[in-house]
Amino acid sequence: MSTGTDPQAPTSAGREAPPGGVHSPSRAAIPTRHLRTDRWWLAPAATAAGLFAFVVYSTWRAFAGDDYYAEPYVSPFYSPCIAQNCVPMKGGANWEIFGAWWGLSPALLILIFPLGFRLTCYYYRKAYYRGFWASPPACAVAEPRSRYTGETRLPLILQNVHRYFFYFALIVAGILTYDTVLGFRDEHGGWGHMGLGTLILLVNIALIWAYTLSCHSCRHIVGGRLKHFSRHPVRYRLWGWVSALNARHALLAWASLISVAVADFYVYLLATGAFDDPRFF
Repeated sequence: MSTGTDPQAPTSAGREAPPGGVHSPSRAAIPTRHLRTDRWWLAPAATAAGLFAFVVYSTWRAFAGDDYYAEPYVSPFYSPCIAQNCVPMKGGANWEIFGAWWGLSPALLILIFPLGFRLTCYYYRKAYYRGFWASPPACAVAEPRSRYTGETRLPLILQNVHRYFFYFALIVAGILTYDTVLGFRDEHGGWGHMGLGTLILLVNIALIWAYTLSCHSCRHIVGGRLKHFSRHPVRYRLWGWVSALNARHALLAWASLISVAVADFYVYLLATGAFDDPRFF
C-alpha cells in the first residue's frame, strides 16, 4: 500500500530515496537504456539540425534590418513594419507606431508574435524537446534525467500562453495575406502583375493559414466544450475541417517554416539585385 510520500524525499536515516521517473524501482529492471535496434537517433538529430538551421538563418535576417522590400514584394519577416526606420513600401503595411528612438531592425518588433506562436506550438514543443533536450529523445528511449516535471514549473509553464499567441498569429496571417494581394500590383498601381515572387508568396500564405488553422488551440476553439454536436451543425462542420488539418499539423509546421524562409530569401535576392523577378504577365 502506498504511503503517499515523495519517492525523492530523504529517508528517516538521512539517505536519498531511490530515484523516480523512468528510473523508478517500480519499472522493469532493464540494464540498457533501451531495447531498440533501429537508428532511432536519426529523427531527433534531423529535427535538431533543421530547427538549428532555421534559427541561424532567421536570426541573421531578423537583425539585418535591410533588403526586405523589392516592389511589390515584402518579406514576411518584416511585415507589418511598425517602426519609423522602415523602408517606405507602396501600399504595404507600414505603420510608424515606434518613433525614431527605435534604432534596431524593425523585424525584431513583429517577429515575437509568430515566433511565440511557433515556440509554444504543441508540435514544435515535441520537436525541440526531443531534438535538443532529449526529453525523451525517442519512443522507448529513456531521457537522461531521474525526474520529470513536465510543464508545471518555470520556465516551461509559460508554454500555456500558446492559446493567446494563436490570436496574434491570426492577425499576422491576415496582414501577410494583404501583402500577398499587393504582389499582384504593377509599377503603375494596377493589377496586371504576376511574377515568380507572386507565386512564392501565394504558396507561403496558403501554408501559413493551413498551419495556423491546424493548431490544436484552433480545434478546441471551434469545437471544444460542446456536449452535443447535433445542436451546433456549423461548428461541427468547421471542427471536422480543422481536425482534418490537425492530422497533418506536423507536416504543415515544417512546410510553412520552410516556405516563410524561402519567401524571405527570395525577396532578399531581389532587393540586393541578384536577379530580376521573372514575370508571367
